[in-house]
Amino acid sequence: MKSKLSHTSALTAAIVIGAGAIPASAQDFDWKAHEGDTVTFLANNNPIANAILKYTDDFEAKTGITLKVDSYQEQQMRQRLLTVLNARSDEVDVFMTLPSREGRQFAAAGWYADLTPFTQDSVAPKYQYDDLGKALVDAATFDGTLTGIPLNIEGPVLYYRTDLFQSCDIQPPSSIADIEAAAEALKGCEAASGITPFASRGLKPALPYTFSNFLHNMGGEYMADGKSNLCSVEGKVALESYASLLRDYGPPGVVNYSFYQLTSLYREGRSAMSFQSSNEFPSVMEGGARLKDTAIIPLPAGDGGSHPTAIGWALAVSQFSENPDAAWYFIQWATSPQMQAKLALEGIAPPRASASDDEAYKAWLAEEPLRQEWQKALDDLAKNGTSEVGYPIVQNPESREYIGQAVDDILLGTATVEEACATADEQLNALIERE
Repeated sequence: MKSKLSHTSALTAAIVIGAGAIPASAQDFDWKAHEGDTVTFLANNNPIANAILKYTDDFEAKTGITLKVDSYQEQQMRQRLLTVLNARSDEVDVFMTLPSREGRQFAAAGWYADLTPFTQDSVAPKYQYDDLGKALVDAATFDGTLTGIPLNIEGPVLYYRTDLFQSCDIQPPSSIADIEAAAEALKGCEAASGITPFASRGLKPALPYTFSNFLHNMGGEYMADGKSNLCSVEGKVALESYASLLRDYGPPGVVNYSFYQLTSLYREGRSAMSFQSSNEFPSVMEGGARLKDTAIIPLPAGDGGSHPTAIGWALAVSQFSENPDAAWYFIQWATSPQMQAKLALEGIAPPRASASDDEAYKAWLAEEPLRQEWQKALDDLAKNGTSEVGYPIVQNPESREYIGQAVDDILLGTATVEEACATADEQLNALIERE
């Protein structure tokens, strides 16, 4: 459990406010220093990027910099990014990155520009770099290289329909076993007829984000004594539990489900429980249909306790950018206290303690009880979370493919739990040995 405890301690520090002094360079900072330049931003088409890009005109007016945006769904964005970085191309200046996923890999490849000098020598007045959550900054730092600036804090939470639970006489789940019992009851309840009892990620490279919470709550860890540990007792229980929930109670074609499909399904009232990103809260609530009949909680504890997944997206500058200084201006603007306070009002959980304490944000939370439940769940993520999603190795993205394949093989019935975990452990041990 050592890795979990260290992650928990780090994430607790994420909510501590820094009180650093304004660097001397801030006195001479000029937002128009790169007027006329163009910055190309490769964006993941998720709620964070969509919220930021609503204010593009503000950025361009403030800096005189033209922002060129290339936006794709997450998998396509990743494919595009790998193509550009492998080619050492200058086509992209700024990109969205998940340090918990590709941070080690991209840092080892030399693909990130080090942002440390910028944070020391080119900081705008009132930027408050030290106000950013320390754990998220640390999570984006590899061998002394600061690879990105945090945009948010997030993790998977359980959205569930209070009206259906009431109609079907089901109590709110307080354990993972309760989720399985609730799904079974919903499946046989007339009031929930035609509604998917439980939905979560089934897309192979995407599902470790949600599966990891099951694994940790069951008491499992990805590695033990330097080897893959999926075939541990706890690992096999987690694999079977997650796969059987999706197989027996999930939507048709769930192996193709990531956040986009989950959000649509729940928002439209076609799933009763949806275990997915807290970051999808604004999209889930779009239109207001789910605002009055939903509850939000962290994944209930398993035999191993409660160890929620807590991560954050960051903005990075490509090592191959020809406009790193102008790119840094975009990052400063997008991650400033002023912008993050605005984003918080759109349901983007702020990585800055000052933003979460903002009076306008507090008033926004007070408008709807469900927003307060969402924030309470996020507080739990920050306090108790682990950022371990997949294997803590350079080849973390590839490790997720093997985790996802093991779950999908069990889900589809092409392998038993024993067969699936054994195959995955063999592949993952070979991956670990390449380190």
